[in-house]
Amino acid sequence: MKNRDAFSGCHPVVNFLYFAMVLVFAMCFLHPVCLGMSLVSALAYSIYLKGGKAVRFAVLYMLPMMVLAAVLNPAFNHGGVTILAYLPDGNPLTLESILYGLDSAVLLVGVIVWFTCFNEVMTSDKFVYLFGRIIPALSLVISMTLRFVPRFVEQTRTISQSQKCIGRDASTGSVWQRLRNGATILSIMVTWALENAIESADSMKSRGYGLPGRTAFSIYRIDERDKHMLLWLGFCGVYIISGWITGAFYWRFIPSIKHVEITPFTLSFMLVYLLLCLTPLILNVKEDNTWKRLRSGI
Repeated sequence: MKNRDAFSGCHPVVNFLYFAMVLVFAMCFLHPVCLGMSLVSALAYSIYLKGGKAVRFAVLYMLPMMVLAAVLNPAFNHGGVTILAYLPDGNPLTLESILYGLDSAVLLVGVIVWFTCFNEVMTSDKFVYLFGRIIPALSLVISMTLRFVPRFVEQTRTISQSQKCIGRDASTGSVWQRLRNGATILSIMVTWALENAIESADSMKSRGYGLPGRTAFSIYRIDERDKHMLLWLGFCGVYIISGWITGAFYWRFIPSIKHVEITPFTLSFMLVYLLLCLTPLILNVKEDNTWKRLRSGI
């Protein structure tokens, strides 16, 4: 069951800035603690947004991908000084390559989960609002692309169910019948996608999209909460980048494991990074508690 997401109600600038920060940091930090915090926070927020669907997605897709990435890296990367064994082809299997594979797998899955959260929060109208004046054509294409996949999946499900009602389901019958029925469904979907693209293009053209001097209505306004969020994100960005520059997040796997010494100073940077990753959940929990308190007082 989905929850009411207070963070999605923030201004699009806040949403976009937050995801830009967590994605950049998640892709640049190799410190296992930072990657673990990023992955756990992303999974928690994804579950808050999508409920059981996020759990199924993580178990069915993300977990196998993580295991595959962790296993493949030692098979191709043989760097490291701690040799555990030798592979059948004679290449060494090192502890450093195994740990680096695990670290890379966590990084990959964490970034993907953050992107799923981004897709839920940054809707097409928010994206057009942010970049419609700067890059109108590209912003329209990107916004259409972001919403095309879920619409295509939903339409495919609808067409498949309608075809099933008349006995043309792609999951029953002989192999040849399944292929023919599947090809029919695919043909219908391609036609629908092309017609939808033409209708969208004609609609936007008739509304003068991209013309100089064109005005646009917007429901987004920066309120006090958005200002506080921008100040918080600015503080986190400056503080974390300062720690990044000073080497507080340094971690090396190849040729040997080397990392910065853990001190209260370095821990402060990691704490701020954790709070940054948990910002949507903290805001949502605060809003949920406020809402429950107001309801109980009625």
